Amino acid sequence: MSRVYNFSAGPAVLPEEVLREAADEMLDYQGSGMSVNEMSHRSKTFQGIIDAAETDLRSLMDIPDNYKVIFVQGGDSLVFASVFMNLALNKRADYIITGNWANKAYKEAEILGDPKIVASSKDKNFSYIPDCSDLPIRDDASYVYICENNTIYGTKFPELPNTKGHELVADQSSMFLSEPVDVTRYGLIHAGVQKNVGPAGVQIVIVREDLIPDDLPGVPTMLRFKTQADAGSLYNTPNCWGIYVCGKVFKWIAAQGGLQGMKEKNVEKAGILYDYLDSSDMFSSTVDPSCRSLMNVPFVTGSPDLDAEFVAAATKAGFVSLKGHRSVGGMRASIYNAMPREGCGQARRLHEGLRDQPLADTSTKNAAGCPDARVAKEIPCTRSTA
Repeated sequence: MSRVYNFSAGPAVLPEEVLREAADEMLDYQGSGMSVNEMSHRSKTFQGIIDAAETDLRSLMDIPDNYKVIFVQGGDSLVFASVFMNLALNKRADYIITGNWANKAYKEAEILGDPKIVASSKDKNFSYIPDCSDLPIRDDASYVYICENNTIYGTKFPELPNTKGHELVADQSSMFLSEPVDVTRYGLIHAGVQKNVGPAGVQIVIVREDLIPDDLPGVPTMLRFKTQADAGSLYNTPNCWGIYVCGKVFKWIAAQGGLQGMKEKNVEKAGILYDYLDSSDMFSSTVDPSCRSLMNVPFVTGSPDLDAEFVAAATKAGFVSLKGHRSVGGMRASIYNAMPREGCGQARRLHEGLRDQPLADTSTKNAAGCPDARVAKEIPCTRSTA
């Protein structure tokens, strides 16, 4: 059996141990005689699954008791609206725009009320994080919103903004559980799990209890945080399989040393790529060094044609989903928690092997049979697994 190095921005690579364990339990979950995909969400068995997932997440993040953890559906695209509906009771909130996802959240708020942009890095194609030390935050703003790690542009807030006493709301989707965070500094954190935690279809919302309104006239039942908070995320049928896999990933992260252990591994992995990009005369990073993401690493050659040829050669060599987002171009390596260190090392060696030879020369193959002369011979096309 062989597996590629998957650098997809999401859905993304998952820990092999988790995938194997889920495969082993596919037909019979712990003696239940059925798959998690088949069991009732009202069963004691699934109640045990979702309870354990929440408990383990609380332990990993040291989430205080006065914060609710809810598992919801609809994607972050729906959460953008529900955040505004639940927290901006006066229809006013301020947004820091550092990429597509913060902008989409702002656009949803525009439909519903009176949001304001208080800072933006659009002037340089979102390649940096703006100074957030003295923002023109409105006195009556219900919260300040950020996308803390920007999947497309590869930036991350080096420090949280000065909200001047206002609640901070953060989309942490592409950095979720990649490093320790102080939950008490946020009023609300939300994250789609499909990048760093599990399969697509689950969103996790961590919200302080006093921010959950008791009554929201005119707001649909499923968009009220209180609905799922009061029901333990079981008001309706949840994404049972997704929550089950997330629970296994939570345990895997704990076994890696928890969030501090993950951060140390992620710093090392990202350093392998950034150190090379900073010294390369062919490839370059597109991000201000002061705010580089540990999870998403965009880079370019400066030539769209050469970028495209590199992506094609990399794909043949077993390094998939390296094509950059159209907003940035070039390439992007998303190196989430489950990306092994060797994946970053092999990717660097791929860069080094391709640096000085014509990409168009496909007359020879590497040791694994990949038809590109510039792929270093020791780099396999795929990851071998037992």
